[in-house]
Amino acid sequence: MKKNMKQDLRKLFEAERAKKHSMKEGHEARFEQRLDEAFPQKRRSFYYLFGMAASVVVLLGLGFVFYQQMQTEIPVKTTVVDKQPVSEEPYAISLGDLSPDLKKVETYYVSSINLELSRLDLSEDNKEIVDDFMGRLAELNLEYRDLNRELNEIGPNEQTIEALIRNLQLRLQLLLKLKDKLNHLKSSNNETVTNNTV
Repeated sequence: MKKNMKQDLRKLFEAERAKKHSMKEGHEARFEQRLDEAFPQKRRSFYYLFGMAASVVVLLGLGFVFYQQMQTEIPVKTTVVDKQPVSEEPYAISLGDLSPDLKKVETYYVSSINLELSRLDLSEDNKEIVDDFMGRLAELNLEYRDLNRELNEIGPNEQTIEALIRNLQLRLQLLLKLKDKLNHLKSSNNETVTNNTV
């Protein structure tokens, strides 16, 4: 009995699929009319259009001011970390040349290092601390060049790649530690000045 029911259901479904279902004439027009009645389109008011025009004028003005400021040269003192190895070899490869993922890693760390260097607040009060950290950073830069030279001479291997990435991480950590020390020094100097004025 169950087998007959299965066959009957199959036949019923097949017969239903074979039927052509059509909508009544004018169904689409009636549906659109009901939509228009339920959700009438609001006309845009004069103030709305005026506001849009004013926004466009403001954006154009801001764009012009930004463009003018970009055209004027502002002398900026920046310190940049070497990305490419100092090598006389014409076909030298770097960490980023090995794979797209390593390129992303290298770009991230080099950009972060350069950003942190550009954000350093240098003064006569913190010159000694900054010089000490810059000396350590220079040592890490030399180590990075040596690792890059090894990468070119021996070829890519897991140890060299990990050492290159670790070097970039250490440089960024060193700069973050320097930033913390400078902030601590600045806050302690501010406390001293505040205490002296009170």
